[in-house]
Amino acid sequence: MKLLQTPARFHPYIGGVENHVFYLSKELVEMGHTVKVICADEPQSKTGNVQGIEVERLPYFFKIANTNICLGLPRAILRSDFDVIHTHMPTPWTCDWSILLSRLMGKRSVITIHNDMDKPGFLSKIITDIYLHTIFLLSLSLADKIIIVNEEWEKSFSNTSHILKRYKTKISTSPNGVDSEVFKPLNTARERHALLFVSILDKHHRFKGLGYLLGAIKLVRQSIPDIKLTIVGEGELKDFYIREADDLNIGQCVEFVGAKKQEDLVTLYDRASLFVLPSTEIEGFGIVLLEAMACKTPVIATDTVGVAKDVIQNDCGIVVEPRNSRALADAITAILGNAKLGREMGENGRRLVEEHYSWGTIGRKIESIYKRLMI
Repeated sequence: MKLLQTPARFHPYIGGVENHVFYLSKELVEMGHTVKVICADEPQSKTGNVQGIEVERLPYFFKIANTNICLGLPRAILRSDFDVIHTHMPTPWTCDWSILLSRLMGKRSVITIHNDMDKPGFLSKIITDIYLHTIFLLSLSLADKIIIVNEEWEKSFSNTSHILKRYKTKISTSPNGVDSEVFKPLNTARERHALLFVSILDKHHRFKGLGYLLGAIKLVRQSIPDIKLTIVGEGELKDFYIREADDLNIGQCVEFVGAKKQEDLVTLYDRASLFVLPSTEIEGFGIVLLEAMACKTPVIATDTVGVAKDVIQNDCGIVVEPRNSRALADAITAILGNAKLGREMGENGRRLVEEHYSWGTIGRKIESIYKRLMI
């Protein structure tokens, strides 16, 4: 099949949706399909071939709600040759054009919904609500198939589940995955009392809960003075978080190392004693948790994270309520204070990833969806 993917951005941009599209596309190429990606030119990279994937990068003029507005997107789609277009939310501009144009071209369309849609601020909430009940509704009605990465979407997608339920017959669930051949334990010594946090440090990712984690570090430091938190990521809020750490008098315990390449991330996961994702709002999935677990690193997450249920059921870490630095601190202390427990959780996490979250398994499931659409 000839497949067209339309994320807002693509590799080497680092993010959950971008990683999902990259690994899925790579898996589909290995299965023998032709895959093209149309995306914004962020970060600036050449149009061309990326590990067998044809990539067309378009200039963008500005962003709305973290969505690159590429005026050349409709033309790029119209001149592409494909059997199925696969687009992704929550990036409305790319998603809505992809669904509409595929219908006009007589092609099949799939939309993967990675997160619930809700925006902070009174005006943003009003605009989002209008969009959800107009253009988004139209896209859902025109799409041939809807995939949601969170199997708990009916109860966790508080802002969109009532809309999605109207199209329940179109919906399948398929999780994110992780390349367990890349993200794997390196069998190096773990750094004692070392925590890791990975995110983009911008206003759109404040829901990752870094502020609450910094508050937890201040509490944990009272009983574990040598605790260390490594923060991976760049963004306009980086200096804000640096000041916040200094204001909490934990600056000497916190290291901001900037954005990291994949191979460097693996090393950081492998060295950490614990990985923490304290999201404050609905996290459609939480792919960084899979990456950490694939490296046998125990995890702490909040119950807003899509993979939290598996973390609990498979004893891969601890799940706490969101927006609670004290609960985070207690969970951190419990794992760091029991090395045997941390090792067991790490082993359980690796086993879970290998059995349920390999891209080979997920790629075959997505491929079967495409094939059914072509009948």
